[in-house]
Amino acid sequence: MSAYAYAPFFHGLLAASLLMLALWLRQRQSRNATSVDIAWAAGIGLLALYFAASNTGESARRLLVAVLAASWAFRLAWHLHQRAHGEKEDGRYQMLRAQWGASAQRNFFFFFQAQALLVALFALPAFLATANPMPLSWLDALGVCLWIVAIVGESMADAQLAQFRRDPANKGQTCRHGLWAYSRHPNYFFEWLYWFAYVPLALPFAFGWLSLIAPALMLYLLFAVTGIPYTEKRALASRGDDYRDYQRRTSAFFPWFAKRSNKEVKREVTL
Repeated sequence: MSAYAYAPFFHGLLAASLLMLALWLRQRQSRNATSVDIAWAAGIGLLALYFAASNTGESARRLLVAVLAASWAFRLAWHLHQRAHGEKEDGRYQMLRAQWGASAQRNFFFFFQAQALLVALFALPAFLATANPMPLSWLDALGVCLWIVAIVGESMADAQLAQFRRDPANKGQTCRHGLWAYSRHPNYFFEWLYWFAYVPLALPFAFGWLSLIAPALMLYLLFAVTGIPYTEKRALASRGDDYRDYQRRTSAFFPWFAKRSNKEVKREVTL
């Protein structure tokens, strides 16, 4: 693959950088950085569509990637937009703004540009898949199956949590129903699984293994940056001992059977 063939990827990176620059300027006035999340999701979808149109790989696969990536990205962007509409700045960014103090605008500039780089890196699997000239095979079917499992799993987790929260009797309690009985963060698990969907579509092609960057990067972000640590910190602050018990008994990420409490073990021995 010639250096020229990578031009669409770098064009996409430049476009993402300019978008984030515009949003950074906007947040200087609004004092609300929440739009970066919406732009992150939408940006990945837009780049996937651009790659599908500009690359020269197998046409059926390019169409497949465009449908899969765009439907995921724009659904997420719309969900984030609806959640943020009319609300105050997301708590994560309020916390960063307070921590950074006088350096907040400078740090947010670099933060927004880092998000532009992440947009390009998470769109890289779509770029590699749409550049793959090989005919469709069972690997593409595997990718579609992974995509379906990830989307259905994340949607189920979100719906189960939303149903639990709608019941006033559950206020201050931790959801242990459905997928949440097997993982403290099933939505994050399936979000991570989603990024594996493009690996089979890209692997037969030169440098297709680079598509593994997206799931590896997502796993790092979920465990070390904005995912699990922040979510659990807030859960402990709001639910205390109930969430501590949930932590002791339930897998943090990978779905697995919950550990039984000492009371349950004693009851079983007594019976």
